[in-house]
Amino acid sequence: MRLVSRRVVAVLASGALATFAFAAPASASGYGADDAGGAAINIVADTVSAAQEVTGSWSAERMRQAVPMEQLVSESGDVISLGEVVGSLTGGDPVSIPATKRLDLGSGLGGVLGSASGEPWTGGGEVASTAGRVFFTVDGQDASCSGNAVTSENNSTVITAGHCVRMGGEWHDDWVFVPGYDNGDAPYGEWPAETTMATQEWVESEDINYDVGAAVVHEQDGQSLTEVVGGQGIAFNQERGQPMYSFGYPAASPYDGSELIHCSGDTFDDPLFSDAMGMDCDMTGGSSGGPWFLDFDEQSGTGLQSSVNSFGYAFLPGTMFGPYFGDEAQEVYERASTF
Repeated sequence: MRLVSRRVVAVLASGALATFAFAAPASASGYGADDAGGAAINIVADTVSAAQEVTGSWSAERMRQAVPMEQLVSESGDVISLGEVVGSLTGGDPVSIPATKRLDLGSGLGGVLGSASGEPWTGGGEVASTAGRVFFTVDGQDASCSGNAVTSENNSTVITAGHCVRMGGEWHDDWVFVPGYDNGDAPYGEWPAETTMATQEWVESEDINYDVGAAVVHEQDGQSLTEVVGGQGIAFNQERGQPMYSFGYPAASPYDGSELIHCSGDTFDDPLFSDAMGMDCDMTGGSSGGPWFLDFDEQSGTGLQSSVNSFGYAFLPGTMFGPYFGDEAQEVYERASTF
């Protein structure tokens, strides 16, 4: 992994502290900035044949063998000591966009119930199909994260963490989203990315405060992603400190990436090095990019996505942090939604 700059943060959603050197901005080749929306964009597979090649390469066994993205970071030779997390979030008016139902699913009723810290999700509902594993290659090595389908104008948008689309100054290759992943099975198909995106702040300096990414995936058999799996609602610039649910596919011990895991409870501001939000949660590497929901309804499995699993500190075990979805995250979502 090519790492050049020496700015440092604590990252990633691993259940332990990983520190890495920030990458300097890439050259003009490799990504482009959207002047209107402020998102950095990468073309992954822009033709049907290229998309088919990506999905055809990800067998069930290859998916099982993919390692958490965080493991590749910790194995690089560029791990150094913890430094200051820099950057400040800009705020705007609160925005919330409701969920999109999949074609064969009716509405549900229910309420937020109980709390959990790293338990299998057995509640079913919409989240069992919108949340999924993300697979990609980093310098030729197979890796995994998590992601979630959200309502969008193009019905093809996945939200994940910034480091799940780009890391160390390079965009990830062979990127595919597998909603409802179940121990190698892809019950809703494999959805290769046409484009991946991240906040401009993440691309330029890998500032953990802006660890937000997105993908626009190809249609499959004439259907778009949210027609098949549904799309969760999404919200920006919301009040902090609210109870939330988080979901993901942790693949580092004691988990193996085979099933959807969830946490729930009150959230709090990171008291240490970032502007992120925290939650009591035991999920490990591979859960990065999984969704955090406000107003989550356990019976219907729907909510308003307002963050993603991002990072943890070794000296603060059992705690997950996620970036605050402010204007910068909204810019990425809006650009992806209309791509």
